[in-house]
Amino acid sequence: MKRFFGILALGLLASSALAQTEPCATAGNNNAFLGIQTVRLWPGDAPQAKGNACEDTPTLTIFDPHRGTANGSAVVIFPGGAYAHLAANLEGRQFADWFTARGFRAFILSYRLSSNGYLLPVPLIDARRAIQTVRARARDYQIDPSRIVVIGFSAGGHLAALSGTQFVPGNPDADDPIERVSSRPDYLVLGYPWIGAISSDTSHLSYCKLFNVMDRCEALRVAYSPDLFVTKDTPPTFWYHTFSDRTVPVEQGLRFYEALVKAGVPAEAHIFASGPHGTGLGKGDATLDQWPNLLENWLRAQGLLNVQTPPAASKQ
Repeated sequence: MKRFFGILALGLLASSALAQTEPCATAGNNNAFLGIQTVRLWPGDAPQAKGNACEDTPTLTIFDPHRGTANGSAVVIFPGGAYAHLAANLEGRQFADWFTARGFRAFILSYRLSSNGYLLPVPLIDARRAIQTVRARARDYQIDPSRIVVIGFSAGGHLAALSGTQFVPGNPDADDPIERVSSRPDYLVLGYPWIGAISSDTSHLSYCKLFNVMDRCEALRVAYSPDLFVTKDTPPTFWYHTFSDRTVPVEQGLRFYEALVKAGVPAEAHIFASGPHGTGLGKGDATLDQWPNLLENWLRAQGLLNVQTPPAASKQ
């Protein structure tokens, strides 16, 4: 087991180093995601920033819906990567393309990573700001501010679940218009979420072990375990996992699902018998390739594929 985590840690650090070689995203420029536009979440330094380099700068990369398909829905995508790197293609760009083909405007969040010294709650601060940005600028993005889906995978799934259980209501008196709106997602989609990330149990992947915070692990667990914060106000949720996932045991997702059921939150769960962690859209597996079809059916049932004429963009 020690050898497994040693290999994993080396892989995560290598991926993190590669990610940091990408040019820093600035408003109006494309980055590694090749999106139409990348914007900073804050005009200056982000809260608790340690510097002004790329790894200190959370951003949103924005993708238009395919021509003639726009339906007024939006999706904010949180890639996974164990809070050590971002799975930018597998759990970012591929899903942006999938959603924009179905009429969504898609936003990929590049949140600050714990491997760069940004321990929780900093990634959650970025996640809340991303959702608030999309909602506050709904008119400019031509989306309905009540049709915002957040989807996250692995660590991004943990972050997405936190965003749906520890949202801020918005302050109508704030000077910053983005802070005036709620950060609550309207819908949650969780792909093999690392719900039990904060754990002193090192028999599976542990945030505390990975980032050397075992001495603070219990306090972090109590503060940032999404299943402990589910209420009736948690958004309707779609959850996908595999029974044989050895990196993030399916029991972690079950804890969150059971909390949703107890709180009376509409939730749909799909557990496939076999498949490794990090399957993205299915990776060509005949069985796992079906889960996006199940997601599409769920989105349709929520009315998110129906065309909702968005408000005209503001003229500034």
